[in-house]
Amino acid sequence: MSRIGKSPIAIPAGVTVDVKEGEIVVKGKLGELTQKFDTVSVKVEENNVIVERSSDDKDERAKHGLYRSLINNMITGVSEGFTITLELVGVGYRASNQGQKLDLALGFSHNIVIDVASEVKVETISEKGKNPLVKLTSHDKQLVGQVAAKIRSFRKPEPYKGKGIKFVGEELRRKAGKSA
Repeated sequence: MSRIGKSPIAIPAGVTVDVKEGEIVVKGKLGELTQKFDTVSVKVEENNVIVERSSDDKDERAKHGLYRSLINNMITGVSEGFTITLELVGVGYRASNQGQKLDLALGFSHNIVIDVASEVKVETISEKGKNPLVKLTSHDKQLVGQVAAKIRSFRKPEPYKGKGIKFVGEELRRKAGKSA
């Protein structure tokens, strides 16, 4: 059995879980998420969601833990939400937003302007003497991760000085550089 797949998922107060034919719908205070599933069965018993598989087929074993994790992320997302914070490290790197438009100055000839999905809330924090921060918040873990990865891809951190866009708390592998 999958160690992750066999553990039940607790449903917190204020969250409703509906299982239909091959689809699960999770509603909470922050929004609503749907996920299609196959090869496994999903049941709601009391205040728990249980994911089970019918056989020990390789495909079913692989998807058992996957769907359990996806459903757990959906329940966590609609009840608490997910936040990813990006840090812009470098001289002259700036970030500002107006609504869902994120404006990044990353040392290129022109600023990069991104239209962020409406489900993701964007916030920029600029304090004097500190690196600018971009804070992304959403109830959908996949979407907020995808948006953060897209923003980071514009200027990945380089290994010598560490300049670029990095996640807060990310450990960079640094190189020594030239020996004098």
